[in-house]
Amino acid sequence: MEKMKIIKFIMVLFIAILTASAKDVRDYFDSATMSIGQSKDGIAIIRLGLRKDFAKQWLKSNVGYFGGYWELSANYWNKGDSSNYGIALSPVFVYRVTGLREIEPYIEVSIGASLWTNTLIAGRNVSSNYLFEDRIGCGIKYKRFDLSFRYMHYSNAGIVRPNSGIDIFITSVTYKF
Repeated sequence: MEKMKIIKFIMVLFIAILTASAKDVRDYFDSATMSIGQSKDGIAIIRLGLRKDFAKQWLKSNVGYFGGYWELSANYWNKGDSSNYGIALSPVFVYRVTGLREIEPYIEVSIGASLWTNTLIAGRNVSSNYLFEDRIGCGIKYKRFDLSFRYMHYSNAGIVRPNSGIDIFITSVTYKF
């Protein structure tokens, strides 16, 4: 029952973010994203994020360009009676293919930082509340919407032992304000 309450709370929060019209919020963020996924060993993942595009585009050509965004996310992991909450901040670098009318396929990579409430999740010991958030993914942007699929890895990079990292596969939907 508690899991359902958490999911409802996250959905209400996400809707509130999407409908926020305060100009000062849009000065810092230009998109909201919701993600769901699962680790290789069955840990359920829910992420809510806010993004801000980089102001620059690099190596722009008639094929595409490099760009990116900052993403601030709130994360919830759950498996059985075990759960964990975290926040993350990541610079995400993206190569976008242009020239296909309103559709923009892309690939992305990132190494960010995250802070977690627990060092144990579903019997796994990550040994640190501070973890790196690595990702590689692909997606398609259409008008104001963006659908992506990612592989993400969380670990402390061996700074503290044991370093039982978490590997997840996650799907995201993003709306640009």
